[in-house]
Amino acid sequence: MKVAFATDDGIRVNAQFGQSPMFAVYNVTKSGGELIELRKLPEVLNQDEAGRIDNRLEAVSDCTLIFLMQIGASAAARVTRRKIMPVKVPFGSSVDEQVKRLVEMLQGKPPLWLAKVLRAEEEGVELDGTHG
Repeated sequence: MKVAFATDDGIRVNAQFGQSPMFAVYNVTKSGGELIELRKLPEVLNQDEAGRIDNRLEAVSDCTLIFLMQIGASAAARVTRRKIMPVKVPFGSSVDEQVKRLVEMLQGKPPLWLAKVLRAEEEGVELDGTHG
């Protein structure tokens, strides 16, 4: 599954969803996680909040989870409507550590929130025949 991390350096989760200058996107499986790409967002002057959220939603639209420091209520509602689960972590959390923890969860018995996400992803694959 693809997982995005709100970051300004690609190393730590240190950004709010609506302010994040980029997302580190990883492919995470039971066997490990690997960085696919750093998706930098273009800086748009005088962009309103809805526009900022739209740009970020577009950047992570193929992801299943998004790790971030914080997300506003309206942005969270829009993210979850896209079937992306926001996961809040403490400021400055290491992306590598979060990937490692996620791999461990996938190898063991995933917590309920993750099991639900995985089930939804599997059902999506069966419904439309595409792979995430």
